[in-house]
Amino acid sequence: MNSTSAPLSDSSPRDATSAVPRTALVLGGGALGTSIARQLATAGMAVTLATSGELCDGASGRSLSWLNSAGDRSPAYHALRVHGIDRYRTLFAGDPSRDWLRFPGGLWWTSDEAPEAARARHEGEIARGYDSHLLTRDDVARSFPQLNSEAAASESVANPGEGWVSLPHLVDHLATELRELGGRIETDLGACELVVEDGRAAGIRDADGTEHRADAVVVACGAGTSAVMAGAGVEIPDGSPLSMLVTTEPADVEAPVLNTPRAAMRPNPGSTFCVDHDWYVDQIHEHEDGSCTVDDSVVTELLAEASRLLATGQPLIASQWKAGRKPIPGDGEPVLGAVGALPGCFVAFTHSGATLALIAGETVAHEVTTGTRHPLLSAFSPDRFQG
Repeated sequence: MNSTSAPLSDSSPRDATSAVPRTALVLGGGALGTSIARQLATAGMAVTLATSGELCDGASGRSLSWLNSAGDRSPAYHALRVHGIDRYRTLFAGDPSRDWLRFPGGLWWTSDEAPEAARARHEGEIARGYDSHLLTRDDVARSFPQLNSEAAASESVANPGEGWVSLPHLVDHLATELRELGGRIETDLGACELVVEDGRAAGIRDADGTEHRADAVVVACGAGTSAVMAGAGVEIPDGSPLSMLVTTEPADVEAPVLNTPRAAMRPNPGSTFCVDHDWYVDQIHEHEDGSCTVDDSVVTELLAEASRLLATGQPLIASQWKAGRKPIPGDGEPVLGAVGALPGCFVAFTHSGATLALIAGETVAHEVTTGTRHPLLSAFSPDRFQG
C-alpha cells in the first residue's frame, strides 16, 4: 500500500502540520490491547478498546505467562523483555498482596541426552547479565525440596528473578483502570476489519457493518493480527501454532515456574497450576469455526508428566483446558509500533505477550501520542516486512 504521508520519524517530534491524535481505538481485548489502551487513556486520549468477543477470551486466557528473558535471543529482544519484567516488579511493589503476580523464580532443564545444553544456556545468560545458576540434581534437591529432584536432568538452570502473572487477572486490573480514566470498552463485535480512507487508518468496521472511528488505530488481536492487516493491504507474516493450557484443581504444594522436556508449569491463584507444552500440538484439532478439541488422554498424559515433577507425588487433576492459536509472528520477533505504509495504524503482535504487556503498552502508546519511533521498538517495526 502506498502512503500519502511521511513515515514515522525515528527521532524528531511529530511534524507541526500533522494532527495530534485525540481519539484512539485499540482492537484486541487481551493483555497487550488492554495495556496499550490504558496507557493511551493515561496520556489523555479518548480511547475505545474493542474486541470481537469478551475481554481475555483469546490467547491471553490460555497463556502460561512466564515472565522471563531466559535462553537465547537477540540483544534488542532481550532488553525489551528485561524492561518488561521490571514493569511487573513495579506493579508488584505497588501491592504485594496480589495473588496473581509472583516472582518465585524459574527452573529449566532438558533431556540428559543433550548434557551440554544446560551449560550452554547458562553461559549465554551469564554473558547477557541475566541472573543464572547451574544446578546439579543435588542442588535442586536442596534448593527446591518441594520438587522431585530425581525427575530433573543432571544439570538444570535456575533463574531467581523470573515470575508469572495470571493474564485474566491482569486484564481485569487494567480494564478497571481504563474505565476509571474514562476509556470505553466495546465487546462482542465479531470479526472486525480496518477502515482505510485516503491512505490512512480511520477506524474499524465490526461484523454488523457498524463503523467505529478514531484518529489512531492499534491492532493487537493476537493470532488474528496478520489477517486484519492483510485486509488493509499490509503484510505481517504469521507463524502462530496451536497450543493448549490446562488449569488444575487446587494442589497443596508450592513450586517455581518449571520448564522441562515434557511439561511446563507455573503456580496460579487459588493454589492451582497452569500446565502446557508443545509435544501434543499435532493432537489438537482445529475446526472451521476456530474452535479446538483435544482428546482427554492428552490432558491426562500432560498432567501425569507435571505431577511427576512434584515431590509430594500428589496427582494433579484437570479443572479446565483451553486450546487455540498461540500468537507468534512469522519471524519469531515482536511486531510493535507504527505501520509506515498505513498512517494512523499501529500494531502489537508478539509471542511474549505476557512478559511484554506492560512495556509494550508504554512504548506503543509513546509512538501513538508523539509520532516518534520509540528506540526500544526500532528493531521490531512492522515496516520490516514491507518490500
